[in-house]
Amino acid sequence: MKFGHFDDDRKEYVITTPKTPLPWINYLGSSEFFGLFSNTAGGYDFYKDAKLLRLTRYRYNNSPVDNSGRYYYIKDGDTIWNPGWQPVQTELDSYECRHGLGYSVITGAKNGIKAELTAFVPVHDPCEVNRLVITNEGSTERKLELFSYVEFCLWNAEDDSTNFQRNFSTGEVEVVGSTIYHKTEFRERRDHYAVYSVNVPVDGFDTSRDEFVGLYNGARNPQAVTEGHCHNSIAHGWALVGAHQINLTLAPGQSRTFIFVLGYCQCPRDKKFVSPGVINKEPADALLSRYQTPEQAEAALEELKEYWEGLLSTYNVDTPDQKLNRLVNIWNQYQCMVTFNMSRSASYFESGMGRGMGFRDSCQDLLGFVHLIPERARERIIDIANTQFSDGSTYHQYQPLTKKGNAAIGGGFNDDPLWLIAGTAAYLRETGDYSILDEDCAFDSDFSIARPLLDHLDLSFNFTASHLGPHGLPLIGRADWNDCLNLNCFSEEPGESFQTTGPSEGPVAESVFIGGMFVKYGNEYADILRHIGKDERAGQVEEAVALMKHTLETAGWDGDWFIRAFDAYSKPVGSHECEEGQIYIEPQGMCVMAGVGVESGKAEKALDSVKERLDTKYGIVLLNPAYTRYHVELGEISSYPPGYKENAGIFCHNNPWIACAETVLGHGARAFEVFKKTCPVYLEDISEIHRTEPYVYCQMVAGKDAPTFGEGKNSWLTGTAAWTFTTISQYILGIKPQLDGLMIDPCIPSDLKGYTLVRRFRGVNYHITVDNSAGAEKGVKQITVDGSPISGQIITPVTDRSDVTVSVVMG
Repeated sequence: MKFGHFDDDRKEYVITTPKTPLPWINYLGSSEFFGLFSNTAGGYDFYKDAKLLRLTRYRYNNSPVDNSGRYYYIKDGDTIWNPGWQPVQTELDSYECRHGLGYSVITGAKNGIKAELTAFVPVHDPCEVNRLVITNEGSTERKLELFSYVEFCLWNAEDDSTNFQRNFSTGEVEVVGSTIYHKTEFRERRDHYAVYSVNVPVDGFDTSRDEFVGLYNGARNPQAVTEGHCHNSIAHGWALVGAHQINLTLAPGQSRTFIFVLGYCQCPRDKKFVSPGVINKEPADALLSRYQTPEQAEAALEELKEYWEGLLSTYNVDTPDQKLNRLVNIWNQYQCMVTFNMSRSASYFESGMGRGMGFRDSCQDLLGFVHLIPERARERIIDIANTQFSDGSTYHQYQPLTKKGNAAIGGGFNDDPLWLIAGTAAYLRETGDYSILDEDCAFDSDFSIARPLLDHLDLSFNFTASHLGPHGLPLIGRADWNDCLNLNCFSEEPGESFQTTGPSEGPVAESVFIGGMFVKYGNEYADILRHIGKDERAGQVEEAVALMKHTLETAGWDGDWFIRAFDAYSKPVGSHECEEGQIYIEPQGMCVMAGVGVESGKAEKALDSVKERLDTKYGIVLLNPAYTRYHVELGEISSYPPGYKENAGIFCHNNPWIACAETVLGHGARAFEVFKKTCPVYLEDISEIHRTEPYVYCQMVAGKDAPTFGEGKNSWLTGTAAWTFTTISQYILGIKPQLDGLMIDPCIPSDLKGYTLVRRFRGVNYHITVDNSAGAEKGVKQITVDGSPISGQIITPVTDRSDVTVSVVMG
């Protein structure tokens, strides 16, 4: 069942009912100011940090769902309605929501009145612009009252939702004309305030929630709207809101356009006030002056669209499969950008108050983002490295505002250091910018002991190499990539953290998965070292990698697949010896991607076991059989009911690893089969089952053991986006940046007879045509560059022209 459709020409997803299975959201913003915007105008805004600089409130887990947003009430006699249906939920005569790249448009109509709301965050300004056009489509004059409404958050979202004994006494506002200034805490420690304004004179306003909504009412039937007028309330403490009232009369066919702006403004600390208690409004005046007319708003929206057109021109493919084209050319890259900006911090499923930027998460997100804006990827790598510890271990998370590690979680997740090598290697392959290796990076944000990034990479490698367990495999620490496999923590009391309980490091528990990472990213590190002339160190790295590869094929091999780990008692996890959880997906993907077992045939066996033991119609489950009881020696993974999350759910993040692994063995058809199963654009027709947005990946799909098999959860902010784009663009379509140039190495289904694509690489557009008339799954017979054949599969970077024509013949 569908709840909308794709509009590829406009790069939009069109939702045709407000009653989607879950709120289907979009992200507004591309740099520092962001908004979550649902198909019923729910969501919130923040500047840089969703926890520390939250402008508006959102109520998670509330009933009805998707509660709080930017609401516009239209009072037409006794009828009150919203363009986006929520929160009044008056049935509309027509409804449509178009989610585009960085903007959304909601259009609703009732009784001959049409309202079109366009929401976006401009490329260069810290604000959300709402353009509301109201049209009288009837044949008689209409008199209406329009009310806007947002609910302010008192900046720190966590404190705002808990510290009521303080917060109900701190709220402060100013109102001048049509502009409401939210200035809570401005007269003491803050140098920023929020502004909410409309570009026309208003007939009333409210800043007190109690006055606008009514003490025992909700947003569904606010008192001011039902009465037909605001109260001009100035809030002192309690709950602060921004509401405008505009009375309007529309002749038949007439439209009125209103520009509402919700923005973040910052003042120099020595120029915060113009007089006692009166804030300096110059930053707000300057911001608002740029959005006073419909023409200004339209120009800003067009600039935003052009910005995205430029970004997406970096990689564009044309195949006979229109669904694949829209995924690769639009939605997958768009999600990679959003995930890079947000990490795992702010979504419908993540409140923005906890995780900040993940060390491992952000490094992986670079894989799918680095081709879009390499300079921002470079900055992110430096930020991440600055939080590393001097022994090579890392914080698991850091806050985007302070760029310092989150001490509450700390470190001890032993896969984290190797991801720094992965992210840096991806940047170097994309850009050839070796100067990044000379950048001084701090340890634990202490720049007095900074060392070049290359030293940080070496420490990352050495940390794993020097933390090995009894089998010669890497120690797992608190957890590896799978945060729910907690082999050293032993959490037994309700409310304890599964990850931070217990000794954290432990002398015994080992990870086969980190071993696979060590081989894959150790080889990439050695490649970097050789390219900068450090052959001796490269040889040492390669020697350690070779030893680990042997260990994985011996101690890490279970007979038909790779073991997942060894627990704190040195018992195998993910082995035929186990009663439950006999086989896991992660080591099969990572080890084969790393080339482990390819020559011996063990890689082929491992992937056969995945297909036999883990595959389902909706994707590959994380493990099998599911755990049916809690195992304290395994931790959180066994706390979930069977089929959900890490306990035999379909974890979309690691399904691409299997697709990548299949391409290593030349299995193009199988790789694409695995790729498609979790791909949202191929799941649009079963949206009533899948539930999450059909235009972006989710983190998890309920597995075959779950009563809701096929149901998606945790959409948008997942490492799935980066890995799926890497999988399709590099491993399947086969255009792989290398340190030496651009490798052409497709691995595709035999019935895909060819495709064309444009790939911008180091400032040059490569126009590539792949001819697969031979029906091959892998293998390149000939490559010509601008009409001249080359030897091998790597195109040396071009520096003397902006466009290159490449012809590839498979066979």
